[in-house]
Amino acid sequence: MMLIMNAIDPLDARILLALDDDPEATTLALSRRLGIARNTVQARLRRVSAYALRSFAQRIDPAALGYPLVAFVSVSISQSEGAAAAQGLMALPEVIEMHATTGDADMLAKVVARDTAHLHEVTTAMLKIPGVQRSSTAISLAEHLPTRLRPLLVRAAEGG
Repeated sequence: MMLIMNAIDPLDARILLALDDDPEATTLALSRRLGIARNTVQARLRRVSAYALRSFAQRIDPAALGYPLVAFVSVSISQSEGAAAAQGLMALPEVIEMHATTGDADMLAKVVARDTAHLHEVTTAMLKIPGVQRSSTAISLAEHLPTRLRPLLVRAAEGG
């Protein structure tokens, strides 16, 4: 488990929830809506952006870029070449998320592709990376729940 030294406190969470409701809100609008000083909003946003806010690109739907197919690829990696294999996997643009895991596989990669033929090309490229021993692919049929953090922000805003 990764610990974050600067955890989001209830006020940070309230600011982020207000920004989630209106992503184009100015700091002045946020301060008025929340009843706190504009300088406080600016300072809090600057602080959380340093450790908690991810890039804007993570909000883009891969399907809008021509990659409607999503698959999860479990990858077994040679322990002696683990770092190089991970770097090789990260170099593939279609690998959009990757986690080191326990269990039968060493890595779990979220991969996007144009279609199944393209997915086959991507997984074949993955197997050519030095240190990658084997893979197992599961295609996503439907996304029932996209990544969501709002319920956790609500809990944090409530002090929980």
